Formats: sequence, structure tokens, C-alpha cells
Amino acid sequence: MIRVTHTIGIDEDEISEEFVRASGPGGQNVNKVSTAVKLRFDVAGSPSLPDDVRERLLRIAGKRVTVAGVLIIHARRFRTQKRNREDARERLIALVRRAAKRPRPRKRTRPTKASRERRLRSKRRRGETKRHRGRVDNSDD
Repeated sequence: MIRVTHTIGIDEDEISEEFVRASGPGGQNVNKVSTAVKLRFDVAGSPSLPDDVRERLLRIAGKRVTVAGVLIIHARRFRTQKRNREDARERLIALVRRAAKRPRPRKRTRPTKASRERRLRSKRRRGETKRHRGRVDNSDD
């Protein structure tokens, strides 16, 4: 069980990890050792996530989620399989924690009287500038 918050925990069975070859640093190791991790987590079908967290997670994850609702995290930052595996899990936990936070409801506000006056004053000034543009009088010729 992976503890995400005090109320949310993800079962290890819900996560699948595939090890693939990574590009980047590693010398000759790159060609023969599969150090990169491709972590998959079925967000849409996970019994561990409450509905509101699931919806926010799908929205936050964006392009990392497939049409079927599976979150895919590629971790290839490090040279070792162990560190990449830890990195992928940390990123999953961070995403779920971010989705677990409820967004604060927006409080509607009105513009102040001073700000409305500033806006109208700048609009009048801009209008004056435009009004002064126009044809050049060539009465000298």
C-alpha cells in the first residue's frame, strides 16, 4: 500500500511498471540495460480514489492519460532502474496529492470605484489620441 494522504492509499496491485531502454547518459550501459521505467496507473478504474479526486487527477494529468483513463509516467532521469522506479512513484504520489487538494471556491468581487475611474480616464485619453489622428492639412501648397 502506497500512502498518498491520510485518507488515500494506492494498492501496489493497481500499479504496473515496465522497464525499457533509456536514451541519455549511461555509456555502453544504455544499449544493454533497461533502466527507464514506464509506470501505468488506471485512474478511471481505481477503487482507491474518491470520485472528486479521480476527476481532478484526470484533468491535471492532461496528455499523460490515455483515452481509457490510464495514467502513464515515463521516468528516465537517472542511470539506475531503482532510482527511476522511485522517481516514477514519487511523481505519481505528487500528482494524486495535488488532485486531492480541493480548489478554493472563487469569491466574486467588484472593481473599486477608483479602478473604474482609472479605466474610463485611460479610455478617454486613448480616444483623444485617436481623434487627433487623421488627414494632414496641405493648405501651404
